Amino acid sequence: MSMTVTEKILAAHAGKREVHPGELIECKLDLIMGNDITAPLAIKEFEKVGATKLFDTDRVTFVLSHFVPAKDIKSAEQCQVVRDFARRHRMKYFYDEGRGGIEHILLPQEGLVVPGDVILGADSHSCTYGGLGCFSSGVGSTDLAAAMITGETWFKVPESMKFHFYGRLQPWSSAKDLILYTIGQIGVDGALYRAMEFTGEAIRSLSVDARLTMCNMAIEAGGKSGIIAADDVTVEYVRPRAKRQWKVYESDSDAKYHSIYEWDAGKVGLQVAAPYSPDNVHPLGEVAGTEVDQVFIGSCTNARLEDLRIAAQIIRGKKVAPYVRCIVIPATHQVFELALKEGLIQIFSEAGCAIAEGTCGPCLGGYMGVLGPNDVCLSTSNRNFPGRMGHPKAKVYLASPAVAAATAVTGKISHPEEVVAP
Repeated sequence: MSMTVTEKILAAHAGKREVHPGELIECKLDLIMGNDITAPLAIKEFEKVGATKLFDTDRVTFVLSHFVPAKDIKSAEQCQVVRDFARRHRMKYFYDEGRGGIEHILLPQEGLVVPGDVILGADSHSCTYGGLGCFSSGVGSTDLAAAMITGETWFKVPESMKFHFYGRLQPWSSAKDLILYTIGQIGVDGALYRAMEFTGEAIRSLSVDARLTMCNMAIEAGGKSGIIAADDVTVEYVRPRAKRQWKVYESDSDAKYHSIYEWDAGKVGLQVAAPYSPDNVHPLGEVAGTEVDQVFIGSCTNARLEDLRIAAQIIRGKKVAPYVRCIVIPATHQVFELALKEGLIQIFSEAGCAIAEGTCGPCLGGYMGVLGPNDVCLSTSNRNFPGRMGHPKAKVYLASPAVAAATAVTGKISHPEEVVAP
């Protein structure tokens, strides 16, 4: 039977020759992840049922990423629960402040995610890892606890949707624009419990960082997962950092899909999602000129070194607009160090940006950039629902690092070419 890349990976981990959409299967897991919000609840359930050990201390990772350094007593207590558990169980891959960062960028960086994996993460944006050619999906803390004990979980095999982008991206356009365009076309529930498979010439031209960005927002379309089949670009990225062996899968040419979309990447252009939904997407020109109070460059969507380089290229030698706040948060400690060595941090600092160690804080309205009533923010993050980044009356626009950097300089939503000399 012909299968999609997602079906092949799930079949292999279920010990079956083939699987079919809608089928319930039990899968072995390659990696399980929790963070400082979800892991404490999972630990509570783990201990409540009397479990005494992890199924494999090398296959469970905890990343403190949302409220570290701790913003208050409650977050300090949550982190303490995770730290104590990690120490007791001698967890090999435990990442704390100063050594970690945003989990969805950290795990690929550390080689804990490889092609062909099945990964369970107690965070909705765990679909990010599909950019490396694996099946990865988010779950709740109770399912995380069960997986920590057994090393397995169940899935209903999702139908697959194919999104084929041909042609070449326009100057300044990026994976963020492609995924915003996709969500704008199909809606926030357009891929409900389906695997979103991205293919085509434009996708193959993307770096691994960009592919991870693409898959990161599959959940914003309701997707169970996002995936880009691994190729030579993927293997070149994985080889020097992989902590274990990998396997490359690809869809059969006659595999069946729920639906297939084909778009010319060269006609997509810069995209912006306006309040209050990630599918309220418009070409940049339709919202250009909107004044902002804050710009946020960061999050698990766009806080990689590649993103910071793009933003710094635009901001270099300029200043953040008067009465505008620009917050830049490199994703991980390693990304921060590399940005420091390349002079990117200095560029942001001289421009008047506020810079912080890797945290998810502003993205979820946690801290380090919470919005007040009537604030308008242009963010490189992934969600702009009411109250997502702070006050429910604040307005959040989603865009790429290039648009964010230009907006920080002008104080209004702008095209990069408005501030970059020809």
